[in-house]
Amino acid sequence: MTQKIAIAILHGMGTPKEDFAEEIMKRISKRFAKKLPFENAENELVFEPVFWSQIFEPKQTELWSKMQLSADLDFPRLRRFVIEFLGDAIAYQPTMFGNQNYDKVHAYVAAAINRLREKAGPDAPLCVISHSLGTIVASNYFYDLQYKRENRGVQTRRRMDYTPIEQCETLTLFYTLGSPMVLWSLRYTDFGSPITIPSPKISNFYPNVKGEWLNFYDKDDVLAYPLKGMNEAYNQAVTKDLAVNAGGIFTSWSPLSHRDYERENEVIDPIVDGLVRTWRSINE
Repeated sequence: MTQKIAIAILHGMGTPKEDFAEEIMKRISKRFAKKLPFENAENELVFEPVFWSQIFEPKQTELWSKMQLSADLDFPRLRRFVIEFLGDAIAYQPTMFGNQNYDKVHAYVAAAINRLREKAGPDAPLCVISHSLGTIVASNYFYDLQYKRENRGVQTRRRMDYTPIEQCETLTLFYTLGSPMVLWSLRYTDFGSPITIPSPKISNFYPNVKGEWLNFYDKDDVLAYPLKGMNEAYNQAVTKDLAVNAGGIFTSWSPLSHRDYERENEVIDPIVDGLVRTWRSINE
């Protein structure tokens, strides 16, 4: 029996289709299978998309309807875009009141990792692939587990069991695509502290594993930035910032490139290399 790798995928700002992760899962599985010389190698990867923005979609729809009734506004499509994209970022922030969206979103992440535990096992190495605001969600979720466990809300704790994968003990690979983490760092006087990749406890399960945190950004994407330059803590935590050219002929030269990271071989290939290296280190 081999040990499978568990992969959680978090989307970014806006409300994508429920099958948002299908394309990147297919691309990763296909390339992963080509690099391992045995039949059905793609089955060694267990995926779980985290469709967290559905929490905000009903309220965003209600708010947009109210705004349309209250005034004749210009640029309706752009305004709807702003409500969906910026609204996610604003609604996610912690508040002083109960029933926080921060807790609701993290409960979705916890439930996804719980499902990964059921399919890949309690000790499965965990890989997290996140895009845009999803990189903030993932970073906050694992930071709370590693350093601020009192920040976990009631709903999040209810979705978690005391298994290694759910307690962040097997977190091995972290891939951030088009991350605006630099902007979030402005909340802190020293630009904040990063999560630790891999988990300090990973050697208890897989002594030969070498984790990594790769941060992909496009120079034309005004929402995405390199992370290592924020402070010395991030310089040490992030393995590498990788500049890529995301998007096609009509988007790669513009901020619209923010949407297209998962389609690029410059992104997929390093992720697959990390997965193959990790699989070999725990199974061979």
